[in-house]
Amino acid sequence: MKKFLFDLFPLILFFAAYKFADIYVATGVAMAAAIGQIVWIKLTGKPIEGMHWINLAVIVVFGGATLWFKDDAFIKWKPTMLYWLFGGALLVSQIFLGRNLMQKLLGEKINMAAPAWTRLNLSWALFFIAAGGINLFIAFSGFFTTDQWVNFKVFGLMGLLIVFVIAQSVWLGKHIENKDGDPKP
Repeated sequence: MKKFLFDLFPLILFFAAYKFADIYVATGVAMAAAIGQIVWIKLTGKPIEGMHWINLAVIVVFGGATLWFKDDAFIKWKPTMLYWLFGGALLVSQIFLGRNLMQKLLGEKINMAAPAWTRLNLSWALFFIAAGGINLFIAFSGFFTTDQWVNFKVFGLMGLLIVFVIAQSVWLGKHIENKDGDPKP
């Protein structure tokens, strides 16, 4: 739970800063929090996960553009770009490189047949691509305000992720095998 909250630290601070100030202050706070995360991990001597580096790069690029151009469109693109990066990496590695990143990530903990790993990898890729598209709709369709987008970014995308993880857990429960390759009872 502590790691989960630590990973959400920039998002939580972004939300709080937005509620007390505006999108530009919130963007600066999120950028500082992402940098602070990396510094903290480095100071504690733990390895920095690739996801932290990717998040830092995306927030610095899109947050920096938001502040430089005084245009909140850039920060609204940030979740989509992050999700599309993840989804694209899952697809490209599977289709063009023959590598299943989900199996690489979870393979030591979960034993499944190759087709199940392929479906898991594809479902996560499609989830990330769809979530990125939904973010674009909320951010730029004209049907929603910036306030509503911020709430969606914090609670809506997180809610979608939690529902998807629960659904994936149920699906995984039906496809996990024991060490002998037989389905678990």
